[in-house]
Order: sequence, then structure tokens, then C-alpha cells
Amino acid sequence: MASYDLILRGGTLVLPWGEARADVAVRAGKIVTIGDLRTDEAAEVIDCAGLHVLPGLIDPHVHLRDPGDPAVETMGTGTKGAVLGGLTAVFDMPNTQPSITSQEKLDWKRGHIRETAYCDVGMYIGGARSNVGELGALEREPNVCAIKVFAGSSTGDLMIEDDETLERVMRNGGRRIAYHSEDEYRLQERKPMFAAGGPHRLHMEWRDVECAFLGTRRLMALARKTNRPAHILHVSTAEELEYMKDFRDVGTVEVLLNHLTQWAPDAYDALGGYAVMNPPIRDKRHYDAAWAAIADGTVDTVGSDHAPHSKEAKERPWPATAAGLTGVQTIVPLMLNHVSEGRLSLSRLVDVMAAGPARVYGAIGKGRLAAGYDADFTVVDMGKSRTIELDWLVAPCGWSPFAGTRCQGWPVMTVIRGRAVMREDEVIGEPSGEPVRFDGTRVE
Repeated sequence: MASYDLILRGGTLVLPWGEARADVAVRAGKIVTIGDLRTDEAAEVIDCAGLHVLPGLIDPHVHLRDPGDPAVETMGTGTKGAVLGGLTAVFDMPNTQPSITSQEKLDWKRGHIRETAYCDVGMYIGGARSNVGELGALEREPNVCAIKVFAGSSTGDLMIEDDETLERVMRNGGRRIAYHSEDEYRLQERKPMFAAGGPHRLHMEWRDVECAFLGTRRLMALARKTNRPAHILHVSTAEELEYMKDFRDVGTVEVLLNHLTQWAPDAYDALGGYAVMNPPIRDKRHYDAAWAAIADGTVDTVGSDHAPHSKEAKERPWPATAAGLTGVQTIVPLMLNHVSEGRLSLSRLVDVMAAGPARVYGAIGKGRLAAGYDADFTVVDMGKSRTIELDWLVAPCGWSPFAGTRCQGWPVMTVIRGRAVMREDEVIGEPSGEPVRFDGTRVE
């Protein structure tokens, strides 16, 4: 008879090789074995009968705004929302105030994660004109998930829009680079075509399909030229999704929960400025293409692009409306609802929200239920129906585009490295998140 720290007993496990009703045992924060463990003991045994046990789900695309404006979001509130929503790890973007573009800033953020985060956190390093020559070393710093490059739609130092500098970035280092792909030249060329104060749906006309598709064509041509792996973030058009099928040698694809859940003009008519994001919510043709790309395997990862702003900033007249939607706490319930409505299976959800992020970014010990992996679990009740309520959300910004949405399927427990950090809406204990480790980076 074996003895463990924790046994999750009797749940339906979503394993890499299929679903199975089984027990999973944990020791020292790692999965030790999976099977029939009825005769074994543990310091803690949790009954998971009637529940599905998924590998810890990851949101690989969040903006926790820290350092920045604590009235909008912080590392603490953002990661608390993550665990309440069933996530065990998030990968946080570098466009904070100041931006994360140096070893010094990475060192600060690593310490801040350990002091304030409720879940594990990976860190992007921002690719900037000022640090192009250092990126090969910076991408190997501990806990860096990727270089993030804004090829359009950013300000100040964190935008690299010209091919010459983009190629220099690609030739400095070797790990996969994550890109915001919109063509900045086309954006600026089209901007004078639209008068201030127009309806919010003009956002998708200004930042049109060609704006995104042109950006992606340019980036993939450079990626193949330099043989540098590229991850195209928030792919939003049918054209890009079809195009990326021919670049599997160097390219991977992210689609956002928003583009799988909302479409135009309905979203703009219902939400106004609270539907404005970059790249924009588009019409139903692109929504349908995103789901077809989930079904045929084109999509590697799904993220929320959680990017909170104040209500005041979201309610400014267009185009001064702040672009970005909240989502880190709501992505799992909404994706479970998509499962319940038959758009994807639980296995495919795990593929794009656990195994996929771990594979694309090289997260060590994350992404699957298997012996030797981190004991990270997202436990869900597919029989539970619940409405997303504003008073459940912890982001200080105080709004969500999905408030009032009814979801079939809900996360009921979050376990990180063998310790339950959320059960039935209660966050347990103090912050205990750790920086995620990645292949190709130095160990502290």
C-alpha cells in the first residue's frame, strides 16, 4: 500500500490518450501515478466523482498591468481571478509601465510574482528597438516564455513595424517569437478615412482584414527567410487561418476566446466601446473560420488577451476608446460552455489550453496529466450551470463583456503543484505562485 500527499479519487481524467475514470496520486508537487488507487492512502483525499479532472489549464496571453495602474489590475488581483476561473498558470505580456525589456525588469518581476501571484506565471520579454542586440540573451533568462513583438498597434519603444528591424530581431536568438500582427503602415494610412465619434463598429473597418493579413504575410516571409519560429497571436481572419496552414514548419497559431464567442455587428451593437479590441471582433464569416480552424487542428493555443482598462477609458468616443477586453477569470467557463454546446471536445479544449501552450512555449512540467509532470489540475463540473456575475469578478476595473452570460460547465477546483488553491469559489491560502520554467532558458 502506497502513501501520497494527495489523491484525487474517482474523477474522469482527460489524459493525452483519452478520457478515463481513474485516481491520480501526488507526491512533492508532482504526479506520481494514475490508476485504481483505492487501497492507497494520502494525507489528503479529494472525492472527484462526477467531475472531470483536466491538466492545469493555461492562459498564455494576459496583460496584468503590473507595474502600471492598480485601479485597473495587478499581479495579485489578476492571478486571483485566474485561479477562481480554473487556471493554474498565465503568461503575462511585457507592455506595462515601465515595459519589461531588460534583465533588471525581469528580475524585479520574478520577485514580484513570488510575492503576489496566486497562480504560476510565465513572463514575456518585450522586443524593442533599444534591446534588439540583447534579445538572444534576454530570451534565455529564467522564466521567459517568449519575446513579444508588436509589429503594429503599440506605442513608444514597444513597436517594431519595419522589415529590416524585424529581421534583425529574428536573427538574434533562436526561440519562438510571439507577434501582434497588424500592418502599422496600413493602419496609419487608413486612419484619416474615419471621423471621430463614429459608431464603434468602424473599428473593424479601420483595422480591416487586409491590415491583419498583410502583417501576417510579412512576418511569415521573414520567419521562413530566417528560419525563426513564429507564433502569430490572436489570429482573427479566415484569410490568415487558411494561409498559416502552409507555414507549419515555422509558424503556430493563437485564436482568442473573444473571436470564438463574439461577432460583428452584434457585439458592437450590444456593448459599444466594451467590444473594442485589437485586432477587432469581425463578422460571422471569421467566427465560423475560427471554429473550423479549431476543428481541423490549425489552432495551437487559445488565450483571453485579458487587457483591462478603466470604464472611463472604455466609454470614450471612438476611436479614442481604449482597446482591450477582460477575460482571464471567464475564459474557462466560456470554453466549457462551448464544449457543452458541441463546438469542441474536452480533449480539444485541453489541447489548446494546456498541451498546446506548453508545447508552443516549451513550458517544463506543464500541460498534461502524466507521471512526473507538475500536479496542476483544473477540476470542472460539466453538469453545473451558472451565470457570470460582476460580483464574482475580482479585477478592479469592474466590468466584463461577458457579464450575464450563462455557462454550462464550471471550474470547481484549482490545484497547483499538489495544493488546492481554489475550491467552490473560495481562494485558499496566501499567494503561492511561482515563475514557470521553460526549455531553452537558464535555471536560476
